[in-house]
Amino acid sequence: MSPRTAAGLFVLMVVLWGVNWPVMKVGLDYIPPFHFALLRMTLGAVTMFAVAALAGELRLPVRQDWPIVLSIGLIQMGTFMVLSLLGLRFVGSGRAAILAYTTPLWVLPLSVWVLKERLSGGKIAGFVLGLAGVAVLFNPVGFDWGDRRVLLGNGLLLLGAALWALQIVHVRTHRWVGTPLSLLPWQQTVAVLLLAPLAIMFEPNATIRWTPESIAILAYNGPLTSGLCFWILLTVTRALPAVTTSIGSLATPLVGMLAGAWWLGEPLSATNTGGLALIGGAVAMLVLSEAWSRRA
Repeated sequence: MSPRTAAGLFVLMVVLWGVNWPVMKVGLDYIPPFHFALLRMTLGAVTMFAVAALAGELRLPVRQDWPIVLSIGLIQMGTFMVLSLLGLRFVGSGRAAILAYTTPLWVLPLSVWVLKERLSGGKIAGFVLGLAGVAVLFNPVGFDWGDRRVLLGNGLLLLGAALWALQIVHVRTHRWVGTPLSLLPWQQTVAVLLLAPLAIMFEPNATIRWTPESIAILAYNGPLTSGLCFWILLTVTRALPAVTTSIGSLATPLVGMLAGAWWLGEPLSATNTGGLALIGGAVAMLVLSEAWSRRA
């Protein structure tokens, strides 16, 4: 794949994932969160099984890869997805996207603790800048600390980001045998096996409103954002520099915030805008510091 084609696909992925935050927000009006996550992962798994088969990479994972299959399936695709949808019930889609993308901040202390990585001045500065961004998001002037529902929603989103960071550390330590594409359908299947009993347990009398809009939302979340976008991510990372994809992905919460403002009328508050700017700058600084350290 040429760099130009890869860049075009990467931009498409960022837009699709960013727009999906307000799409999921609207989808919760039709589908309860646990069933939403279950249907999304099921459709995504079916799509990726087909993609892996067409690419000649559909095979059972070897024993060495099952820990990472379970880790990604249970944490990133199962738990993170549910926590994001639960948080979206009480938080605007733009703010939810920003909180979800604080994940790189929490990777840093975990990497120091678990992987014994050394802290450079750039990484420390980036982490402090990121914490300042989180502080801006939760400043008393722009955040209602007296609303328990808002507190719960924001807490669930931050918990999801922290768990995703834990899973990323596991990815860094795992010795891969199978390719990411060959493992992805099985990871999504693990997520489905986790979400199915949770949906039955927590939403036994769930009512799904089947309308053209809800079907379109599921089609967007399943084959597109859980199928096509994952394939794009796996593909472009081989054609573009890691620094480019890491920093470029910061456009996702920006797209989510702008899409929420345009579609749902969510205000572009100074709190969210300032927090996103600081967190985005922090993540960019962390990525560049990591790149410089590797070159050195």
